[in-house]
Amino acid sequence: MRRLTTLFPSEFLKEHAEELGVVERNRKTQMPALVWSFVFGFAAGESRTLAGFRRSYNATADETLSPGGFHQRLTPAFAEYLRDLVEHGIDEVAVPDAVDIDIDRFRDVMVADGTVLRLHRLLSEEFEPRRGEQGGARLHLLHNVTEQTIDRFSITDEKAHDSTEFSTGSWLEDRLVLFDQAYFKYRRFALIDENDGYFVSRLKPNANPEITAELREWRGDAIPLEGEKIQDVVDDLYREYIDVEVETTFQRREYAGTQSYDSKTFRVVGVRDGDADDYHLYITNLPREEFLPADLATIYRCRWEVELLFRELKTQYNLDEFDTSKTYIVEILLYSALLSLLVSRDLLDLVTEEADDEIVFPPERWAATFRSHAQLILYELGEYLGYSPPPLLERLIEDAQKIHKQRPILQETLATATQPRCEA
Repeated sequence: MRRLTTLFPSEFLKEHAEELGVVERNRKTQMPALVWSFVFGFAAGESRTLAGFRRSYNATADETLSPGGFHQRLTPAFAEYLRDLVEHGIDEVAVPDAVDIDIDRFRDVMVADGTVLRLHRLLSEEFEPRRGEQGGARLHLLHNVTEQTIDRFSITDEKAHDSTEFSTGSWLEDRLVLFDQAYFKYRRFALIDENDGYFVSRLKPNANPEITAELREWRGDAIPLEGEKIQDVVDDLYREYIDVEVETTFQRREYAGTQSYDSKTFRVVGVRDGDADDYHLYITNLPREEFLPADLATIYRCRWEVELLFRELKTQYNLDEFDTSKTYIVEILLYSALLSLLVSRDLLDLVTEEADDEIVFPPERWAATFRSHAQLILYELGEYLGYSPPPLLERLIEDAQKIHKQRPILQETLATATQPRCEA
């Protein structure tokens, strides 16, 4: 429990809530209990309903909240508060290197990707979909494969392109970024190279740069590639690998009303897929002296890490099931999911430290284990923080009783309907 309260100290949770005006000083909301009820309630819940989060809170805090009182605390300010906690957690959580290839050459290996989340149709204006009437949000992540955590995140509508959420800069120095074709842009690759970073991306089918040099010599009557365009000759090749230098041309950003063009030399590598009888083509600025074509294919498989991350969020946490028409509630649920993921990763770090060195923890198996124990962890955490929730019987009575007096239950309706007949 000390590990969790070090990640999110109770005083920090209270003080930041007051800074943002999430709760008033005279209100009885216990912010640590509210935050942890969303973190572990999200992990443990089957439907992730607001009623379920309220029950988690009432089972943890000293004083229970009514449905109305609980809903009053779910505001846009609370969504902003949870977002800040995700940012804080990102800076704190790091799991020891779990990648099975030699990446000591880089400070970090990063994977940029995004996934679409289906929302209520009443949110289609706020979260504009690509097609149809149902709202759509896009969650963008920059996943740190080296430290097994999220480095950056953003939420946009579905129509926003993944690549618009990736910014270049000095942070790229000595880092390797892996892209799929959604991020393909020569100017982006040039900026990464100019910031002393590295990249590997799949080559787009419609990208056809000219080959300026071959980086590997072939014996016999090999087809010469220099001066050819890569897509024009790839179908005629049968060698196991392609390793060439290409020249790319691209537009720089407009400056002082002038649009300029520039060119840059990169490396294109092809690794033959025997099953499909074609090549997987990659573009990169990694040097051949250190990375052979087979090494690039192995490194690129690290992209599977972020696919597993999205699958975990969607299958384990049902991230794409939002039955609400309020934007800030969607944001609260999204940030709660990311907080659950960060806490899960932090506990995985602890488990890894305590377990024998030869024990391996597959990510999806760990996620299922974390989920199945989430409610128990929340209970023990509440005890550790000194909370004394009301007796169980009292909570059962409060949760199960009829709330709306004007809304008759079925038995009352039947009794009213049959009463005249009985009197007759």
